[in-house]
Amino acid sequence: MNPTAIKAMYVSEMARFFRTFMQSFLSPVISTSLYFVVFGAAIGSRIDEVEGVSYGSFIVPGLIMLSVMTQGISNASFGIYFPKFTGTIYELLSAPVSFIEVVIGFAGAAATKALFIGAVILATSALFVDLQIQHPLVMVLFLLLTCISFALFGFIIGIWAKNFEQLQLIPLLVVTPLVFLGGSFYSINMLPPVWQAITMFNPVVYLISGFRWSFFGVADVPIITSLLAIGLFQALCLIAVWWIFKTGWRIRK
Repeated sequence: MNPTAIKAMYVSEMARFFRTFMQSFLSPVISTSLYFVVFGAAIGSRIDEVEGVSYGSFIVPGLIMLSVMTQGISNASFGIYFPKFTGTIYELLSAPVSFIEVVIGFAGAAATKALFIGAVILATSALFVDLQIQHPLVMVLFLLLTCISFALFGFIIGIWAKNFEQLQLIPLLVVTPLVFLGGSFYSINMLPPVWQAITMFNPVVYLISGFRWSFFGVADVPIITSLLAIGLFQALCLIAVWWIFKTGWRIRK
């Protein structure tokens, strides 16, 4: 393990984040505020409690997960795609660093950015609703696992993408719909039985359900199932990244 190389890649990626700090900070604050205005005030005032929780509070875990997932993917995918685009990735490949060091540097920085955005949205949410976090350690665990997993997923997308259009394809057409259909703004138990069964094939359901349990002690699926789901997803991403570096897929060819 080469700590100096990891630090260099990590610091370089974080520097890009701090160059656009105000944009990175204000964007989630404004979007979260708009969600609360529309869903929390306009719609939430007409909806009774969901699973014994006020609707405004109920949507907070979903909003945090939505931003953490999209930020983790976008930062990691752009971070590794840009060196491919400019051709500087060959300098990285010829350097005396292992694939795990590259992943820690790039995906670690993306996960850090996503974690920061998650904390910003949590703080913003506290301005609108009274949040009571029943299991703070579980909340931090789910947040960390989600940040790391989707940073790895974004890293894979960045390697796969051949142009900037493809870079946005998966987040826009796959991830965002899965988050919205994964119980971000409603309880799965509110759906008809057939749709409940179909929804269980959505992997995001398990993330949002487990994260919501850490806040309110209520979940659509058992907490252990949620932890196993995010652990499996992270393992699959690690295997995929290992295979990419082993074969040189979309990197050396």
